[in-house]
Amino acid sequence: MTQSHPRISKAVIPAAGLGTRFLPATKATPKEMLPVVDKPAIQYVVEEAVAAGLDDVLMVTGRNKRPLEDHFDRNYELESALQKKGDAGRLAKVQESSDLATMHYVRQGDPKGLGHAVLCAAPHVGHEPFAVLLGDDLIDPRDPLLQRMVEVQEQRGGSVIALMEVAPEQIHLYGCAAVETTEDSDVVKVSGLVEKPDPADAPSNYAIIGRYVLDPHIFEILRKTEPGRGGEIQLTDALQQLADDEKIGGPVHGVVFKGRRYDTGDRGDYLRAIVRLACEREDLGPDFRTWLRSYVAEEM
Repeated sequence: MTQSHPRISKAVIPAAGLGTRFLPATKATPKEMLPVVDKPAIQYVVEEAVAAGLDDVLMVTGRNKRPLEDHFDRNYELESALQKKGDAGRLAKVQESSDLATMHYVRQGDPKGLGHAVLCAAPHVGHEPFAVLLGDDLIDPRDPLLQRMVEVQEQRGGSVIALMEVAPEQIHLYGCAAVETTEDSDVVKVSGLVEKPDPADAPSNYAIIGRYVLDPHIFEILRKTEPGRGGEIQLTDALQQLADDEKIGGPVHGVVFKGRRYDTGDRGDYLRAIVRLACEREDLGPDFRTWLRSYVAEEM
């Protein structure tokens, strides 16, 4: 298709969750600030948005999330101390987060679900298409999922969601999509969505993962969406309405992702993500892999 749609420049990152699966570590520290090797998880997500050309980032936060704002702000005292020590390497790392993007913040007063968190972004986003990135999903920068989703939205309009095939017995952990093929092997048309279905009722094994590129008409629908599963306003329910009636805000498509994804919202996957990323680091990998092989050999 050659049709062109408005260029996307804004990203929304919901970050108001309590992080209860990581208690007591998240009692006073936002889960998004937990380090993945030596960088907080949330920075990987902002870097992904910027790499896709979205340098206007709105973070939807809640109580006790001030460290998120501090991380992406300047720390002149620390920078000055590093300058005096001549530690240019660490100084560059400290300044990197504050120079990444134009950051904005809004609070989600009541935790009413992902749909409500997205609705909190309406005044900032306005009438432009925008991306939503969930902080629990880290996408390897070598697999540019979001960039591909932006391309599909600009070509086809409407909204685009990220999909990944999972084992049928795992589909109850995710939102699930009923799909139809298109002329692009990695793009499907979404005809239906359901939030965390029983495996027997799932329309497919295509799970929705935490990346969305949304038409702004989603806000009108979210304002009228009643609480759904878990008593929360579900983004999946609003997307179902868009899929049912393309006249509202265009079609809904999915990009089928087959790359590397790290789920930092699960304790086990969080640890696996750290190990994988540490093994691949040039500065840490060689020594760490040697130790890891030795440790596994001893334990086996």
